[in-house]
Amino acid sequence: MKYLDLAMNAAESLGAEYADIRIQKTTDETVFLQNLSLKHVESSVLEGYGIRVFKDGAWGFAHNHVFSDEAVLATVQKAFEIATLSAKVNRKKKLRLSPERSYIASYRTLLQIDPFRVPIQEKVDLMLEVNRILMAHEGIRRAVFYLIQHKDEKLFASTLGTRLDITHQFIDPVITATAVNDSDSQSRTFDEGGRATGWEWVLSLDLPEKAKHIAEEALMKLNAGTLGPEERRTLILDPNHLGLTMHESVGHPTELDRVLGWEADYAGISFATPEKLKNYRYGSEIVNFVGDNTLAEGLATMGFDDDGVPGQKWHIIKDGILNEYGSTRDTALEIGLEYSRGCNRATYYYDQPINRIPNLYLLPGTQPLTPGELIADTEEGVYIQGRGSFSIDQHRVNFQFGGDFFWEIKNGKLHRPLKKILYRSNNPEFWNACDAICDDRYWRPFGVVNCGKGQPSQTARMTHGAAPARFRNIRVGGSQ
Repeated sequence: MKYLDLAMNAAESLGAEYADIRIQKTTDETVFLQNLSLKHVESSVLEGYGIRVFKDGAWGFAHNHVFSDEAVLATVQKAFEIATLSAKVNRKKKLRLSPERSYIASYRTLLQIDPFRVPIQEKVDLMLEVNRILMAHEGIRRAVFYLIQHKDEKLFASTLGTRLDITHQFIDPVITATAVNDSDSQSRTFDEGGRATGWEWVLSLDLPEKAKHIAEEALMKLNAGTLGPEERRTLILDPNHLGLTMHESVGHPTELDRVLGWEADYAGISFATPEKLKNYRYGSEIVNFVGDNTLAEGLATMGFDDDGVPGQKWHIIKDGILNEYGSTRDTALEIGLEYSRGCNRATYYYDQPINRIPNLYLLPGTQPLTPGELIADTEEGVYIQGRGSFSIDQHRVNFQFGGDFFWEIKNGKLHRPLKKILYRSNNPEFWNACDAICDDRYWRPFGVVNCGKGQPSQTARMTHGAAPARFRNIRVGGSQ
């Protein structure tokens, strides 16, 4: 597109040290069914461009949705003026950009059936079938099915000579059944967190069959017992649950802008500061976390980030030791890294890219271990499935998590279902308490499509993954 070259030539002529333009079209579709009633079908398209200019150690960013030579040139001029003024305001702290080469490339999310081409009626028919199955169970009073689809089409250019053509999309079906009796109500949810793939994934999930289990477990949860006062107990956590736990207690604390204190207003800073690199025991020796923006079907797998840096794979925690962070071109040099890990992403065209969590996952155990064997090896404890409530402090140290379904373990067996369970712990107590992880046969990915950060707020997406894991001596108890 001619506007790419026009913008970059204009930025260079003004004296920019670096500049880029991101032309972005975002298409969203949401279908919402409650019980047997179609509540709404919402489609939206946002299209425009954001231009960044780097000058004298400062950024300037401006955006526009008008596509004309005059509008593009005016937007470049505005971004340049903002960069110039920003440099004057913050004379003592000059940003530096890590080196990067130029790329000419394209990237497309791999899919067999484009969900945007599947007729709405076909989607609604499947959703109605699922909700009918849920509502057919006596005691299920509310059935909800959300279907979310998202697609970003980007053209990116920079003064380095990079030219990128990227299309990234994901789909996320979410089903919730709520059971009600005279004294309580309890819900059970099926939510894999979204995946960067096509409609074929939804079909492979066999959602009508999943609905039967969701309804049955909602009713089990409704009639389940409680655990009683908080005590130190053993926890076994399923991969879905661990996805949220690692997101909050590992993902956010290792975003380098948060580590540096640049991000504080939205959910605080981080305890995992640079002097801890290569020497701080974040977890036990079997705990290994990998950042991987090349992960197949990962929500943060886009080929390149919004700095024009390619997706990479690296250890964030290695053998329990804090190894590295998720970085960007303007954070990497602050701690002596030679290059960015490609974690700069924006949500819409009008957002400036910020340091985000990569696809982040816990490596499976290296010795053969099934979930059944892990439970059999646990005399007493609690098994938690799915995601629930969470809370974490402003330094990402102390935290509390709930879940979606709970089992009491006794004598190495699932003894009875439970409800209203919470556990509390902290970094590094929690990850150092991990003494067993199932092997790679049981490793599963789970996405996050609503990660909030920034002022003004942006929503990012990334994939986490794990195999079932055990944690000893954690504070676990019943909630009200």
